[in-house]
Amino acid sequence: MTGDPVIPPPGRVSGAAPIIVTATMGAADQHVFDALRARHYPPGRNRLRAHITLFHQLPPSCLGELDRLLKAIAAGAPPPAAIGGVISLDRGVAYRVDSPALLAIREAIADWFAGSLSAQDRGVPRLHITVQNKVASAAARALLAELRRDFRARPLAIAGLAAHYYRGGPWETVATRNFRGRS
Repeated sequence: MTGDPVIPPPGRVSGAAPIIVTATMGAADQHVFDALRARHYPPGRNRLRAHITLFHQLPPSCLGELDRLLKAIAAGAPPPAAIGGVISLDRGVAYRVDSPALLAIREAIADWFAGSLSAQDRGVPRLHITVQNKVASAAARALLAELRRDFRARPLAIAGLAAHYYRGGPWETVATRNFRGRS
C-alpha cells in the first residue's frame, strides 16, 4: 500500500549505521600495509587505512555492550599473528593473516552476539589485509605474482581491536581498545 511506513528489520533503526569490527596493527606494520595500499589500490577507492576485518556488520544497538567486551578482551595480551602468504581476491590481492589466537578472540565475540550476526559474519573469516581491490583481474594476477615472488612469512603485531560505523564512505571509528597485557 502506498503511504505505509517503512519498518526497519528487527534490531536495526532506520538510517542507523552498522558496526564493523577490526583488529588493529602495530605502528610499523600499519605503515607498511598503508604504503602498499597507497601504491596498489585504485586511488579513488582507497579511503581506508589497512585493516583486518573481524565483523562486517554488527547492529548499531550493540555498541555499548561491544565496547565493554572489547575493553575486557584488550585487558589481556595481544594475540600472536603472522603474515602467512599472499592471496588472490580475484580482482584484488591481500596478505593472509595467520592467527589462531585472533580467530579465538573473534569466536568469543561471535558467541557473545550470536543472535545479532549477519549471515556473512556467522562464518569463519579468512583473515587478511587487502592491499589491492576492484581492479581488472589481469592487474590483480600481475600484482599477486610480483608480491609472491619476494614473499617471506613474518610476524605481525596485533595492537588492539576497534569498532567503526559504516556510513557508505570512510569509516567513523567509535571505539579503539589496545591490548594491555604482556605477550
